[in-house]
Amino acid sequence: MTDRIDSLDMWGAAAGLPEQVARAAAAAREIEHLPNHEDIENVVWLGMGGSGIAGDVLTVIAGPFMSVPIVVHKGYGIPNFIGDNTLVFAVSFSGNTEETLEGATEAVMAGGRVITVSCGGELATLADEWGSPHIELASDVPMPRAAIGALSMPPMVVLEKMGHFPGAGAWIGAAVEQLTRRRDQLVGDKSPARELARRIDRTMPLIYGGGGIGHVAALRWKNQFNENPKIPAFSQSMPEVCHNELAGWAQYGDVTRQVFHLVNLRHEFEHPQIGRRFDLVGEIMDEIVAGVDDVMAEGEGPLAQLFDLILFGDFVSLELAAQEGVDPGPIPVLEDLKHALIID
Repeated sequence: MTDRIDSLDMWGAAAGLPEQVARAAAAAREIEHLPNHEDIENVVWLGMGGSGIAGDVLTVIAGPFMSVPIVVHKGYGIPNFIGDNTLVFAVSFSGNTEETLEGATEAVMAGGRVITVSCGGELATLADEWGSPHIELASDVPMPRAAIGALSMPPMVVLEKMGHFPGAGAWIGAAVEQLTRRRDQLVGDKSPARELARRIDRTMPLIYGGGGIGHVAALRWKNQFNENPKIPAFSQSMPEVCHNELAGWAQYGDVTRQVFHLVNLRHEFEHPQIGRRFDLVGEIMDEIVAGVDDVMAEGEGPLAQLFDLILFGDFVSLELAAQEGVDPGPIPVLEDLKHALIID
């Protein structure tokens, strides 16, 4: 589409995700002065927004294979258990996120082994003062949400170097291969993302994802719909849907059939019962919403399939923005809120 509005080149950033992932992983392999494997008993991720969901990526991809737990903390303060045996990733694209700056400072005071990740900013300055390892992100990404690869890959590489997440490099390579294939499909004239955006049209997207991978992908889709085309969107995970949310859809079917469009995000690593639940829930929801679509992940390994879903959703959100004539880059309401919170 030649007439779409895109002042920050969000389309270009989405199309560059395969290269972003590869560059970020390569740069992280140069980091030094890491704690010893045996000195770490738990891992904490501090981050908000796009930096926060990158922590969710780490949890669902690396968590199942690690002998120590990962906790993602999104907010002010820090978990009380942080101490000398805690590896802390303090992640802020800008380096100036107030919640992350506060948390990183408290983590250092508690004795945590802090590694900072940012494009610079106050977080990089503090890392230098603390003598903490710092991973500098490339600053050519227009917005934090477009840096999902740059934010997610370095901690995986760090954990691999420390012996906590063996095989991360191979999985990252497989993700780059799949992202390249999917990108080439999504930028084509017959983009499946464009077709899905047309079916969603002006309804509100409701995104369900199966298990941990699906949950993170669904949350990413929701956030991208909120920030790129600036529309309401909602996400939930399967099987949690079957224990609460499903009961709330029947009462206003005459309204929801005009308002919502359900998108199910599927992948090969679902529990067998989750597949069965998707089938049963789909039969029920088909009578309650305007439409139901399934998006099936492709790629080798859970990281490749998660990022395949992420890239697909990014392009659907951009296609929706183009349909509505919306500039996907700027998010003035969020920037205004940040400024209003500043106390002179």
